[in-house]
Amino acid sequence: MKNFLIKVVVNALAIWVATLVVPGITATGPGTDLANQVLTFLVIGLIFGLVNAVVKPVVALLALPLYILTLGLFSFIVNALMLELTSWISQATPLTFTVDDFFWSAVLGAVVVTFVSMVLNLVLPDRD
Repeated sequence: MKNFLIKVVVNALAIWVATLVVPGITATGPGTDLANQVLTFLVIGLIFGLVNAVVKPVVALLALPLYILTLGLFSFIVNALMLELTSWISQATPLTFTVDDFFWSAVLGAVVVTFVSMVLNLVLPDRD
């Protein structure tokens, strides 16, 4: 349970950084105070984590030939798809997480989220 919560926080921080760095990615919640903003990013991080846990392995398996052909660079496209799917799912909540366009915003956002997650996972390694 502790690892899951750490991963949700890492996802939330990575998405927060992506909203700061990438102009086409925005996230807003029901309130404007700090507590609501933190809760908004935690919920978006939870949705992103669930999408990565459930959908991403299936997509990665189906795209395995493209992973091999591009020497793993196709993973950024798959991560961009996961961001788009998170954006679509978040529309069913009071949160607003939007990714403007697939090519620039989603792919650049995927690069930022991957990099920030990688750095944070190095600082906060999994504990079994």
